[in-house]
Amino acid sequence: SVPRCYLNKQLATVRVLKGEPAELSCTVSKDNVTGTWFKDGLKLTSMDGVVFEKKGFVHKLIINKAADIHAGKYRFEGGDVKTEASIFVEDPPQVDKVLLKNLTSVPTLAKAGEGVKLRIPFEGRGPIRATWLKDRMELGDDTRIRVDKTDTCTTLSISSCDRRDCGDYKVRLKNDSGVLEINLKLMVIDKPQPPAGPIKIVESSANNITIQWKPPKDDGGKPVQRYLVERQQVGRSDWETLGETPRSCTSFTTSKVEEEMSYYFRVRAVNAEGASDALESGEVKAAGKASPGAPDRPEVISASRDTITISWKAPRKAGTSQIMGYIVQKRKKGTVTWLPVTNVPVKDKKLKVTSLKKGVQYEFRVAAVNAAGTGQPSEPSEPAFARDPTKSPGQVQDLKVSSSDSTSVTLTWSKPEVQDGNDVKGYEVEMRPCNSLSWTKCFTLPAESTSCRVQGLQAREKLFLRVRALSDSGPGEALELEACAGAAAPVVSPRLLIDDTVKSFLVIKAGNPIRVKIPFEGSPEPVVTWLKDGLPLPSRAAVSTEDGSIQLLLRAAEFSDSGTYTVELGNGLGKRETFSFQVQITDIPQPPGAIRLEENVPGTVTVTWDPSASEQWEKNLYYTVLKRESQKGLWHVLGDLIYNNKFTFTRVVPGRDYYFRVVAKNDLGVSDPSETVQPWRIRKTKAEFLVKAQKYRGVNQNQPPRFLVPLKPHVVVSGSECHMSCAVGGHPPPKITWYKDSRDLSRDPNYFCTNDFGVCSLVVLGVTKQDEGEYMVEASNEVGRAFSKAFLAIKGES
Repeated sequence: SVPRCYLNKQLATVRVLKGEPAELSCTVSKDNVTGTWFKDGLKLTSMDGVVFEKKGFVHKLIINKAADIHAGKYRFEGGDVKTEASIFVEDPPQVDKVLLKNLTSVPTLAKAGEGVKLRIPFEGRGPIRATWLKDRMELGDDTRIRVDKTDTCTTLSISSCDRRDCGDYKVRLKNDSGVLEINLKLMVIDKPQPPAGPIKIVESSANNITIQWKPPKDDGGKPVQRYLVERQQVGRSDWETLGETPRSCTSFTTSKVEEEMSYYFRVRAVNAEGASDALESGEVKAAGKASPGAPDRPEVISASRDTITISWKAPRKAGTSQIMGYIVQKRKKGTVTWLPVTNVPVKDKKLKVTSLKKGVQYEFRVAAVNAAGTGQPSEPSEPAFARDPTKSPGQVQDLKVSSSDSTSVTLTWSKPEVQDGNDVKGYEVEMRPCNSLSWTKCFTLPAESTSCRVQGLQAREKLFLRVRALSDSGPGEALELEACAGAAAPVVSPRLLIDDTVKSFLVIKAGNPIRVKIPFEGSPEPVVTWLKDGLPLPSRAAVSTEDGSIQLLLRAAEFSDSGTYTVELGNGLGKRETFSFQVQITDIPQPPGAIRLEENVPGTVTVTWDPSASEQWEKNLYYTVLKRESQKGLWHVLGDLIYNNKFTFTRVVPGRDYYFRVVAKNDLGVSDPSETVQPWRIRKTKAEFLVKAQKYRGVNQNQPPRFLVPLKPHVVVSGSECHMSCAVGGHPPPKITWYKDSRDLSRDPNYFCTNDFGVCSLVVLGVTKQDEGEYMVEASNEVGRAFSKAFLAIKGES
């Protein structure tokens, strides 16, 4: 007998990239065997790009450059030998290498407000699905962002960039042969955000104020170069530039302060793109000195041959503790040495200085004393002689304002009642503002009559006036006007001076201050009334009127502060003017409430959720609904710009698990998500059909199982679904059993098996590397059994 030929090495399945070489080879036990090659059941005699080669016991099929026509099942037959294998030609998505290097190595730069377009051409076997992702979420079209795709290119367009668009982007190109992911970085350059607050007051003394802040949370994509510091005195409208600090210094000290004066400070961060909005401080007050200030110069009340009596007033600035007394000093006129009058501080503000030399002229000064020490001394008093006085004139009588206009007042009075032969030579008229203790002379020379007109006043100015008689023996006792006399101003109807700085609609972030300042005019000074939604302002609101401006201030805005604010001016003469403006308080929305899922219509799922708490104050709030099909899969947007609390998803695949997520959005950002914890699934029901079999008399209808369409090998990407199917005939209808590596899959929940009139399917959900292997389907009935096998190969995502 002739020895049989055996197969020493069988063919092996080959996966090859399009354009690359491929080779199938087998080894037989005899070198004189002439082999024949088949492709998809057809005998190969010649084929473009294919070479058949035999070297001794080895038979080879060589493909120089694999193309789509070379994919299929190959069989070698020679002598007693048969062996089969498949060639899979893969053509995954590809991008030009130079372009790919340029896109991934250098970030794409764009300026805020400008448009940007990212275009990526690609090649590969169609159809190719292109997906753009940012922060693991798929990008879809909206008012600013648009994703376009053709058969050879995909483009991401952003019409107006802002800092929210910064970050890492991913382009995923996917077809049946594989996946290509390209990681891109987009950098949007803008001015920095304001420095992080609040502004802290590190030091506040009589000479210095030191403030401190934190760097901005977002530098705009360019390093902060410096900080600009400005100051505004409370009650004024203009801001003064104090200076700037380098980026490494976030504190500033100014010595341009006045004791017990209040200021506002603001700081801006500056980078190459410009200056940020300002971070403003609250009101900061410079401290007073610890020791008292200087009193006004003492006044000489009376004198005798060896005594002089003086008096003085307490200093305007008492320091940080109570005044305990005064140090009184004297000196002879023309000398520089001051001598103490007493050894201990004088508690009263009046002192009779004794033991003076007759006929000598003296000067006196006073310094206040508190717990911190002795303050600055006053200016010297007017020189006075130690001598017996001549009788000074008495006090003038009936001092009053006889008339006034917008720039002057006219005073009249009567001569002192008792003159005792001491003729009055004239009258001294003095005045002082209501907010000052210093008197100044109204005229260079004394008034000769008992009336005078004080001119050069400003409208609505109020002041104190006093008059004293003068004689050869000296001045008499002054008489003050009992009430503040004011120059009458012309009547000016109240009017609000609305300009570009006064906005009719304000959007304020919660926690930031609300400060509205409106200039006005009117005489007499109008009465200002503030209302919110027709009711009085909340107790937190602070209103002020000074220097021709009215101001509303709420230091930390709350959501309840949203509404219509109205300011009304009235002058008591029936003239009124009003101005209203809207304030909207907003913030990043709070997350939606619990999610509920219902199947109101078969084959759909209705997603409902409790509204976000932010709906109470945010009119422009809307929702976005997302879904994913596994616990670790990517989220995909189902619906956006949803202004109610309900969304219906119609493309539900029975038997598949779904998870849902809802987020709230507004102009400031996106809330935290609200998600479902348990998966949602619609069970797949099998349709029931009644089949009436035909009756044949005298004919045996039994047939053994046979495969009309056998199983085919599959190559799929990890994470996707795999559908395997075949067609079976036979009578009685065969029982179908699926196996993987000889393991029965009937009770395995990871596999979904169906048999619809002999068309048998196996669905593998979310394949992993463990699902790779040989699959077999067995068809059996009482007449016989039949089998069909195929191999499932798993390719990981690239």
